[in-house]
Amino acid sequence: MRRGIAATALVASLALAATACGGGDGSGSDSTGPVTITWWDTSNATNEAPTYRALVKEFEAANKDVKVTYVNVPFGQAQNKFDTAAGSKGAPDILRSEVGWTPAFAKKGYFLPLDGTEALGDRAKFQSSLIEQATYEGKVYGVPFTTDTLAFVYNKALFQKAGVEAPKTWDDLRKAAAAIKDKTGVDGYWGSTQAYYAQTFLYGEGADTVDAGAKKITVASAAAKKGYATWQSLFEGKGLRKPDTTADAYANIQDAFVNGKVAAIMQGPWEITNFYKGSAFKDKNNLGITTVPAGSAGKAGAPTGGHNLSVYAGSDQARQKAALKFVNFMTSAKAQETIALKNSTLPTREDAYTAAVKADPGIAGYQSVLAAARPRPALPEYSSLWGPLDTELLKVAGGKESLDKGLGDAETAIAKLVPDFSK
Repeated sequence: MRRGIAATALVASLALAATACGGGDGSGSDSTGPVTITWWDTSNATNEAPTYRALVKEFEAANKDVKVTYVNVPFGQAQNKFDTAAGSKGAPDILRSEVGWTPAFAKKGYFLPLDGTEALGDRAKFQSSLIEQATYEGKVYGVPFTTDTLAFVYNKALFQKAGVEAPKTWDDLRKAAAAIKDKTGVDGYWGSTQAYYAQTFLYGEGADTVDAGAKKITVASAAAKKGYATWQSLFEGKGLRKPDTTADAYANIQDAFVNGKVAAIMQGPWEITNFYKGSAFKDKNNLGITTVPAGSAGKAGAPTGGHNLSVYAGSDQARQKAALKFVNFMTSAKAQETIALKNSTLPTREDAYTAAVKADPGIAGYQSVLAAARPRPALPEYSSLWGPLDTELLKVAGGKESLDKGLGDAETAIAKLVPDFSK
């Protein structure tokens, strides 16, 4: 991290936020001009943001009484930055909130309940699980904007050359990886050490990090240990590449896959456009997308990700009204179709999956696996539970500690995040 540049950028951006949002002082406009609202977009500045900027201009052209100040905030900084700004009454009027942040900020009172508002006027059009994921204590605090889940993605040509099909179970994957290595010389699979990716192994055993309903930490339960043991085993064996424990692991795994150096990985739809940039997928139809393999419980499951558009509860009434109108526009079927076509991201409403959208094999493929996506529980701390696991699983994968010790240490750390949960 270049600390000097980062510090300067942070000061500048906070100053911009205070100016654009008006702090807590006024209407966001003068007596004759348009209402000015600020949107913090947390999307990829290169691949996605241009589409959102164009839609902002389209909205402003159709709504002369509203001016939208667009700010692209790096995703990795956005959660803490918004938390700080909202606590000092200087937050933006709208935030592109990761689904895990939504209940956390709702609990703090930073988000406006959207039930019965213009923003949620098309509520019935959205996937019910995504509305559920934006709900906290019975109220909806975000309109689903983009959705995603993990899938098993593979190189069809390499699988066909080896005479194997996409695996239905993890045992199938082991056999397929060995065959691919024998027939092509390419490794069959490369797994991630990140806890988010390992979550699929828990779901395959009917487990989770916590049982939110019972207020119990289950990360070290017998079922969870079985899932993590399967995850660990897929770093050893013919055609199974060893774990990358470097800081560049994500980029290294992605690069190997898109350039045909490994036949399969687990990945989300946020990488669709980057898949197509690789030498292995110049022909888009070579990209195979299927549900993640099932565990011994017989069911496959993957975490649901994505983003909601949420409105700041601290904005004045005029800005909230304008923000609700803007959110309704950005989550409309027309806007969702445009975003999907330009950014190759998944719409959150069924009527946006038009023939043109589904013509993209990446989007069509990921739409087909959404049935296996598991919504996150309405637990404000849920997404933060992956933090301790990221630390411990990296040690386990690197051979620095046993699985039992790693899960035990993760359990202890998680207990501090949810102190009212039992072990």
